[in-house]
Amino acid sequence: MSMEQSVREWLFDPVVGKFITAALGIVVIYALVRFLLRAIGRHVKDNATRYRSRKFITFIGYLGAMAYLLTVFSDRLTGLTVAFGVAGAGVAFALQELIASIAGWVALSFGNFYSTGDRVQLGGIKGDVIDIGVLRTTVMELGDWVKADQYNGRIVRIANSFVFKEPVFNYSADFPFLWDEITFPVRYGSDWRYAREMLEKVVGEVVGSYARQSKDAWAEVVRKYRIEEARIDPMITLRADENWVEFTVRYIVDYTSRRATKDRLFTRILEEVDRSDDRVRIATAGFEVLSTPALDVRVSSRNAAGTGS
Repeated sequence: MSMEQSVREWLFDPVVGKFITAALGIVVIYALVRFLLRAIGRHVKDNATRYRSRKFITFIGYLGAMAYLLTVFSDRLTGLTVAFGVAGAGVAFALQELIASIAGWVALSFGNFYSTGDRVQLGGIKGDVIDIGVLRTTVMELGDWVKADQYNGRIVRIANSFVFKEPVFNYSADFPFLWDEITFPVRYGSDWRYAREMLEKVVGEVVGSYARQSKDAWAEVVRKYRIEEARIDPMITLRADENWVEFTVRYIVDYTSRRATKDRLFTRILEEVDRSDDRVRIATAGFEVLSTPALDVRVSSRNAAGTGS
């Protein structure tokens, strides 16, 4: 048999023809996906829309490639059903974490756990979701050695399987506001009524807008879930103990502005304290000696004489 005849028979072999057809089809699908991704990058300006569009097209590309391969090799799959079943059981046991992550991705896609841009705590990590992949969620981490809700620069990738194993804390899903509190201790002898009025004024100036903005969002939460009405407007409570009078200010704030809002609140409170002409004095931890017992010291003359000898 000549070399030319061998090559001709190899090229016209049905199995080889299917592989060539499959390869050509995958190349066409890949080229089409790349073209669409470039077009989106050029024409879609909104970051969120561009991100979701790229993810959707990539997913459709994978799905189309898989469906195309199954169609090309459909006549060859029937005889391999038993072998695939046995192999699949072994693969499923060995790759159970991988399969759980893929299942987690499906749950994330349709279960409304969180989406890109949300602030979450997942697997003990708190941060903003910047990407949701088939296997892992990518988070820009907050906190750790950095105080308050500030980025620390670390990018963390968390397996999607964690959505089945641990609670998912979402700070920004249905209600993008948080309740926060500050405490303000005042010394006894201060005008506590004036202090309350001062705090009400400051809180209204700094966080009153958040209360107005959040009312519609909270009403939607009440309609969606079985939950009781909550107070949205700022609330100031007072507690007196043996050391000082302590005011607690509870208020609504945007989940991205907790630290900046506390800074504005304390700045305005200190400004008002300076203007109060000592009507309000901030309490500090200390000790006050109310009375001391009388000390009776007696020196025996006998002991004094013995000491001198």
